[in-house]
Amino acid sequence: QVQLVESGGGLVQAGGSLRLSCAVSGRTFSSYSMGWFRQAPGKAREFVAAITGSGDSTTYAEPVKGRFTISRDNAKNTVFLQVNILKPEDTAVYYCAAGRTYSIMQRSYSYWGQGTQVTVSS
Repeated sequence: QVQLVESGGGLVQAGGSLRLSCAVSGRTFSSYSMGWFRQAPGKAREFVAAITGSGDSTTYAEPVKGRFTISRDNAKNTVFLQVNILKPEDTAVYYCAAGRTYSIMQRSYSYWGQGTQVTVSS
């Protein structure tokens, strides 16, 4: 069983930064592609970023390109999302997810964390 626990969310002013972390249990972390998704109030959950198991490829949703960076430390079973130049529209619950396929699609991810709240004030 793979378990994911996010941390690092909080309240930040527009233009600020946060570093979200997702700790993953299990001995096969490097075999999973990892994704970050978010869900704003009243909206559907959406893709944010993804990274391959080795970390050699990443992809981002258009609204976050140039501001967010996904990375991973396979020795520590952790994936990160550095979020910079935050905007009020980035306010959402951020979820990390693990899957066997490198994808922007939610259905490709089998395991999900509980989420961490990011709130950006204007």
